[in-house]
Amino acid sequence: MSGKPRSIALALTGASGAPYGLRLLECLVQAGVQVHLMLSKPAQVVLGLETDLDVPGRPADIARFFAARHGAADGQIRCYGPEQWTAPVASGSAVPEAMVVCPCTTATVSAIATGASRGLIERAADVVLKERRRLVLVVRETPFSEIHLENMLRLARMGAVVMPANPAFYHRPQSIDDLVDFMVARVLDHLDIEHALGPRWGEASLPPEDPA
Repeated sequence: MSGKPRSIALALTGASGAPYGLRLLECLVQAGVQVHLMLSKPAQVVLGLETDLDVPGRPADIARFFAARHGAADGQIRCYGPEQWTAPVASGSAVPEAMVVCPCTTATVSAIATGASRGLIERAADVVLKERRRLVLVVRETPFSEIHLENMLRLARMGAVVMPANPAFYHRPQSIDDLVDFMVARVLDHLDIEHALGPRWGEASLPPEDPA
């Protein structure tokens, strides 16, 4: 890409599963990716409930907080407010290579599926879809209603990758971090970003088959 760093938008919304988004942010920074970060107001509430992090409220302060936490290069993390319509991700002329909403609420799924674009996260996702870039939605809800399923089907038909937060157990996770890494690894796979977060199917030490 002409020597420029890869550019990916990452949005965290108010669904449970903040550790998924935080770990993904860390991995993107480690991979040298330019991250366009967006946190909804409910996401900041969930961060306080699910983690011990004292994340500031202002976008510039959020960017500095995570840059220091992950050792990001100067300007590698850029954070935007929920209604910052001048953000590059709001326009097709500056569309990122891909966008991930992680975790993603079903309300966000609905808004994206209908093109509501009420806030910057929804607008950025709309831009990614219209410009035919990759959109990954790590949906966190259970059970799904018919409305949820119809919205996800609509987005899948548009080309979005709908990836509910369903970690596997064949790799025999020993901690919550192992479960988080499994999902983050699947997201990185769809972004074509190399990683070593865990063994792939067939690489793990599986028990021998019963000859009977």
